[in-house]
Amino acid sequence: MGKSTAQKFGENMKKIRLGKSMSQGDICRALGLDRAYISNVENGKQNLTISTMEKVAKVLGVSVNELLK
Repeated sequence: MGKSTAQKFGENMKKIRLGKSMSQGDICRALGLDRAYISNVENGKQNLTISTMEKVAKVLGVSVNELLK
């Protein structure tokens, strides 16, 4: 069984975030979201709305496609 979209998104988000030397806290502050929520996103346990995906992509300076591939 393949990875879910949420798992792919979370893994890519974490990889890109770490590549930019950003902490989960940096993402939380930029988006006004709880750190537990961001942690669940990165662990593939949280499904995001499209608008939240777009906000995450903007904070990381990448496209939504980059986060979903």
